[in-house]
Amino acid sequence: MKYTLLIGLPLLLTMSLPTLGAMRDYGASADTASWNTQQSNQLACQLTHTIPNFGEAYFTTRASKSKPLQFTLDMLVQPDGYDLAGVYAVPPVWKPGQSARTLTNMKLLKQFDSELDSASSWLLLSELEKGNFPTFHYQDWQNKADQIKVFLSSVRFRENYVKFLQCRDQMLPFSFDDIAYTVMTYQSNSSELTRESKKRLDKIGLYLKNDPEVESVYIASYTDSYGGRYKNQSLSEQRAKQVKAYMIEQGVEGNRITVEGFGEKRHVATNNNILGRNKNRRVVIQITKPEID
Repeated sequence: MKYTLLIGLPLLLTMSLPTLGAMRDYGASADTASWNTQQSNQLACQLTHTIPNFGEAYFTTRASKSKPLQFTLDMLVQPDGYDLAGVYAVPPVWKPGQSARTLTNMKLLKQFDSELDSASSWLLLSELEKGNFPTFHYQDWQNKADQIKVFLSSVRFRENYVKFLQCRDQMLPFSFDDIAYTVMTYQSNSSELTRESKKRLDKIGLYLKNDPEVESVYIASYTDSYGGRYKNQSLSEQRAKQVKAYMIEQGVEGNRITVEGFGEKRHVATNNNILGRNKNRRVVIQITKPEID
């Protein structure tokens, strides 16, 4: 009989193993929950929330016409595989009688932090504003018997949310891609930019004041074929140097700016009519930043 019990014990333990799984919860308590709004310039804003023993959650928006929003769940331990996390709006314990609602799903990507698009990110913010706790639920990739539940606390959220919205409102309505390559035109026989080109240059200047990561600026100036070749060559060089001086005023180091004047060379249109000559009287600005790996 004793022999039979010894043989049966491992089987009993094996059968009971699935019940040993647990729900592991991560989230800040009411006493420790905090939010923080970060702004260093008019190019980006970030609203961050620390999740103890798990990582950090943050909402980011960047300068552009639409100023899209992105939510990122920055995990201390990134996923080992691919899965989906259910995202729910869970009322806090001090709101009895209310039930959780399904919001969306979030992709868990191998060795990457998890992200949500703009529409889903705004959905999370709206639930936080209402006092709910956006909660992420998924199976642990390290222990298949466990489930993980991660929540964002709405405690102390609203004050920093307003700061975040104010920061977003003050961001530039254009991005680096909008000013990285620019063609501007000049008035005839003058180093004076056209009205629209002046507005364009001011836009570039505003961006440069906010972005210390600009690596280099290349300025190439051209003229039409009227006025004499020597004069046009000098005029193109003068125009390019004036734009360089403007860039330096905006904070770009002079050694990062390269200028060239091409005079009557490299026309992009005919010189036989006004419209063509207007296109040929131009300056091209190319701005580069370090590539992100």
